Amino acid sequence: MTNSSLDSLLQRAEHLLARLESVLPHALAAPEWGASIAFRYRKRGVSGWLQPVRQVAGITLADLQEVDGQKERLVRNTAQFVAGVPANNVLLTGARGTGKSSLIKACLNEYAAQGLRLIEVDKADLVDLPDLVDLVATRPERFIIFCDDLSFDEGEAGYKALKSILDGSVSAAGDNVLIYATSNRRHLLPEYMKENLSYTHTEDGEVHPGEVVEEKISLSERFGLWISFYPFSQPEYLSIVAQWLRHFGVSEQAIATARQPSLVWALERGSRSGRVAYQFARDWAGRDHSADEAAAPSTAAPAPEGLDRV
Repeated sequence: MTNSSLDSLLQRAEHLLARLESVLPHALAAPEWGASIAFRYRKRGVSGWLQPVRQVAGITLADLQEVDGQKERLVRNTAQFVAGVPANNVLLTGARGTGKSSLIKACLNEYAAQGLRLIEVDKADLVDLPDLVDLVATRPERFIIFCDDLSFDEGEAGYKALKSILDGSVSAAGDNVLIYATSNRRHLLPEYMKENLSYTHTEDGEVHPGEVVEEKISLSERFGLWISFYPFSQPEYLSIVAQWLRHFGVSEQAIATARQPSLVWALERGSRSGRVAYQFARDWAGRDHSADEAAAPSTAAPAPEGLDRV
């Protein structure tokens, strides 16, 4: 074999190895932990990595209004976790736009200085949860693995991976890892009318769920703490609007004139959620309210109902 033929063969072999390396799975590498307090798990092909979040949402616990009960429960659980004492995995469920994800982000900002970190994982990548748990097992920080808007269809691979990590696998999550998930579905899986037929009734009237229903309940009940969120009433919605307007530096006169427009905004959106209130506040705060302030009396009138409850 000539030298030129050998060189050509070696080049082809190197190209082949390079292509193989691109499709073979790589061990999950540690990121630069000091780069951020939050990370996103990214995946391309069969290889995954942790990407630092350069700009973490600056929301604080004080920014979230009308969810005091839910806030108290999640803050207590998170404080226990950061302190190194027993705490629970948490499932936050309920109406859309009521502050489920924002409350988790606010807890991160509250306890980041005490070593709390967050890793956001898409439900499609939950099959890699064991690798993530192993990666952070020896770290001194406390990690929340955050799954936003979580729900599963029948047979999804991430369902079994999450179920095993929560409770039931020989290799469980370490003491420095908790799962926080949000969902609009309490049991995380679609429920159908025909499943009611699987219920059985005893002679004394007791009702027992069938195997299909039991399977759907089995995942959600592995979360030790359930926190439910509910649609806001009109006064609660107005209170949240006022809170965000003050956050954006809007004057009290302009806040007083925002009551009716904010209700129309909610009517057009078909929801009185905290998200809708925030979106209205951003729109209202960006307008010119000099005419409103000039027309306002020297002594400000009492704020309309709901706007003085922050």
